[in-house]
Amino acid sequence: MNHVQLESSLKQHGPGSLYLVVGEEDLLRDVAVSALTQAVLGEEGDAFNFEQFYGDEASGGDIRNSIAAVPVFAERRLVVVKAAEKLNARESERLIECVNNPVESTTVVFVSSKMDGRLKFSQALARSAVVVDCSPLRDAQLPAWIGREAERVGLCLEEPAAQLLQEVCSASLYSVRRELEKLASYVPSDRAVTAADVYQLRGMEPGASVFDLALAIAEGRRGRALSILARNLEVGEAPLRILGSLAWQYRRIWKLKDLLAQGGREGEAARSLRMDPGKVRTFLNRFSESHLALAIRLFLDADGRLKGGSSSRPKMILERLLLTLCEEPAGKQSDTVLSPQASPKRSVTRTVSNVRTIKSRNRPVR
Repeated sequence: MNHVQLESSLKQHGPGSLYLVVGEEDLLRDVAVSALTQAVLGEEGDAFNFEQFYGDEASGGDIRNSIAAVPVFAERRLVVVKAAEKLNARESERLIECVNNPVESTTVVFVSSKMDGRLKFSQALARSAVVVDCSPLRDAQLPAWIGREAERVGLCLEEPAAQLLQEVCSASLYSVRRELEKLASYVPSDRAVTAADVYQLRGMEPGASVFDLALAIAEGRRGRALSILARNLEVGEAPLRILGSLAWQYRRIWKLKDLLAQGGREGEAARSLRMDPGKVRTFLNRFSESHLALAIRLFLDADGRLKGGSSSRPKMILERLLLTLCEEPAGKQSDTVLSPQASPKRSVTRTVSNVRTIKSRNRPVR
């Protein structure tokens, strides 16, 4: 189940004994753990009946003893094990019995970005636990999620504002939530949020979004691309966020190319890109298959450098990335020009780090 289904299940049936909250989207993991905490301990919490461990610090024996403890003046205890993937094989095997035979008076929540399916513990957990999927949202799911979050903070978003938030904050749901909370304190309650509000509150000028950056790359305008990068860095946008947003935009471009190749309509692609339907094919055809494949490799390389020893010079890393992407001549047509009659090709989607998934027909992304 997902985090929404979890909240519904907790309201109807109450908490169970064993959960695995797993997936790479940290906000969704936190939402799921918060829902379980409230269901077990109540809104005010209960320190006597709560214990939290971290997989890289705790021993399997300590976790097992906590699970077996008796609740203090309550029906249930809550034991949360974060970074469960960091439990080594020896420590995790001490917990297999607790997983196979859960303690009825204790709710145990294992939290992880990704479990190693080869371990006996992971296999037992997958069989016995209620699994809460916290994978990154698909593009089609983001608008509804943004709408729910906006409603939660009392905002009404105009469609251009919602699309802009999706573009500029696509690499992190936490980033979207922060922007919505800032907008809630900035925009009067009697009017809808506009794209201009989003630009102003983020300190961005119109024309500095990830779409504009991709357009500058497509046109081979190196100076324009570097200027957009500089403006985003100046307003405090994190380098990894910029990289993640650009990767997300490239993924969307590849998906829309695939959509049109399979006979899809320009109108659907135009709504996604906020473009004139008559210009969609021309824009997408600027991104050749070889260019998109190159971009995948460059994004992965830049992601590793930003997180590694080169993280002290993030601007230079991103500038080098943009200059390389701009090397193809402006207006160069795709290796296969899009047309409704083009034969469909299926592709594989993987997730890499916090850089949004990029589709590759040529090689799997690891």
